[in-house]
Amino acid sequence: MKQSDKQRAAMTTAGLNLIAQALSIYDSDLRLAVCNRRFKEMFALPDRLVTPGARFDETIRYIAESGEYGPIEDIDEFVDSRVEQALAFVPHYLERTRANGQVISIEGAPLSQGGWVSVYTDITRTKRVELLLRARSEEMSDRLIAHTEELSAANRELAATNSALEEAKRQLTEIEARTRLTTEMMPAHIAHVDGEGYYSFTNRRLSSVFPGRPSDILGMHISDALGPSAFARIEPHLMAAYKGGSPVFEFTEEHGSRRIRVAFTPDNSGGVFILSMDVTEETQARVALQQARRREMAAQMTSGLAHDFSNLLTIILGMQGKLAKMDLPPEADELIQGTLSAARRGGRLLNRIGEMTGQRTLRPQATDMHVLLNELKILASPSLPQGIGLSILDNTPDVMLLLDAGKLQDALLNLIFNARDACGTTGQITVSVHAVGETWLEISVSDTGPGFSPEALKQALNPFFTTKGSEGSGLGLPTVYDMAKSTGGDMRIANTVSGASVTLRLPYRLAPDASGGIALLVEDSESLRATFRDMLIDLGYSVIEATSVDEASALTADIPDMALVLSDIRLEGEATGIDLVDRLAGSSLPCILMTSLPPGDAMHREALKRGPVLQKPFTTQQLSALITPETPS
Repeated sequence: MKQSDKQRAAMTTAGLNLIAQALSIYDSDLRLAVCNRRFKEMFALPDRLVTPGARFDETIRYIAESGEYGPIEDIDEFVDSRVEQALAFVPHYLERTRANGQVISIEGAPLSQGGWVSVYTDITRTKRVELLLRARSEEMSDRLIAHTEELSAANRELAATNSALEEAKRQLTEIEARTRLTTEMMPAHIAHVDGEGYYSFTNRRLSSVFPGRPSDILGMHISDALGPSAFARIEPHLMAAYKGGSPVFEFTEEHGSRRIRVAFTPDNSGGVFILSMDVTEETQARVALQQARRREMAAQMTSGLAHDFSNLLTIILGMQGKLAKMDLPPEADELIQGTLSAARRGGRLLNRIGEMTGQRTLRPQATDMHVLLNELKILASPSLPQGIGLSILDNTPDVMLLLDAGKLQDALLNLIFNARDACGTTGQITVSVHAVGETWLEISVSDTGPGFSPEALKQALNPFFTTKGSEGSGLGLPTVYDMAKSTGGDMRIANTVSGASVTLRLPYRLAPDASGGIALLVEDSESLRATFRDMLIDLGYSVIEATSVDEASALTADIPDMALVLSDIRLEGEATGIDLVDRLAGSSLPCILMTSLPPGDAMHREALKRGPVLQKPFTTQQLSALITPETPS
């Protein structure tokens, strides 16, 4: 114990010893926590029974055997009865006359931490005054005297009750403060509206879930707090809650295109409890996982077919090659070349199917969109006829984004060439790119061609649907769609007043700052920590280290200018690297997770919802790709 703690304990003991009343505190295990000298003196207790840890039953037995409670036939039964009363302790006040003639009041109150405190007050003098008053007040009626005595006793009991009420009030105040602090720390908006829709409680987190909304909404109507557009989306569900339902639903909020999940629960008193949270990242991860599962199923269905088809094509090519070497009529040569051309096209088609259904892993890296779009124009322009113009409208912010630059560039080239084919020999293709809040990166490729036919609008994303006849494979748009879905994004096709438009939405994820600074390395293996430390130093970072989430959290709180966190998923203690990312979610500190878990592991999949995950072992170049911009290929 620190010196200050000892001094504080000594001062507390001295203060308790100055109190005229006897005082004892027993814990929930019926062992003495603290008492004062007056308690020992009043009941003539030995030192062993006034030492912290002394048992309540032994103290009761000692006092009973000393004659405190008068003659007792069965001491064991008496002690057991008192112990049972103590275990079911309730606040009380009583007065009793001791064997020595002393009259004492006993006031007991439970403690919020368990156990109880008892205060014993000598009221002998007060009782004697009451008796003297009775003896000397012959003129007063017995009824009045009895009433006075009852009133005096009632006042003492009322004082004890008031003390208990004050303690209960203090405990309730503490519980309310802890509850409010807990709700305000949660990454969700928790609120209550009355039967007319006015907020009667809020944890002041509305603006963190619904961007641009106020936080101080107590007493405000829910329609005013959310705005007409968002309120129109939730109003039918709120009405259902008022009728006794408990709806849970999701919708896309218009301000920043965030995905919001809302749960309404009636309070059975006419009001409704509200829980709303931002599930944008969860939704993106869910979409990516669903797409991965579809691709896995497609791969299982097509792998056997593709294998047999590939063998057949090999046989056909071999046989046609032999026929070409034979001395056959000229018209046969034309048939042979046509068969060879069809077989080769079948081989290319198999490769495209493999690209769509194969187990491809996204390789996000720090990407400069300005550089990517500039390269896109350089790559696409030579393939466009002179009569077709290509415009790139780059409205992206000057930041590095985590994107699979190669796949994105391939997808955009695919869309540009589709637009070129739609325009024919003249027309205009426009690629427009901008950020939607800090949620999405939106990329639109539009043209001045004839637009999508009604049938194409319905089936363009279905594999093998094509409007190009024998020249098309029908896998162009589905491949782009697959790329967008695999990232957690989406793709939409539509007609405009001047032609067709394809719009991609990809998750807007900032890449870690590549300018160096302080990096926090969280890894519980000493040998691996040394390897990763060298990697970070080679990339220009100063490195501090931790082995657990609690240690890492403390360091991030103490070092405000930290630039990067690189953490393993499994660490010392119960908390994981995923928990660390969640704790830092409110900050702008970039986090990269690493793991040896296989991609199919549930924890690995959960980590992917939070951002980039490096599969161990990895190289300095693979780590660098996440924080250093590279030229897209």
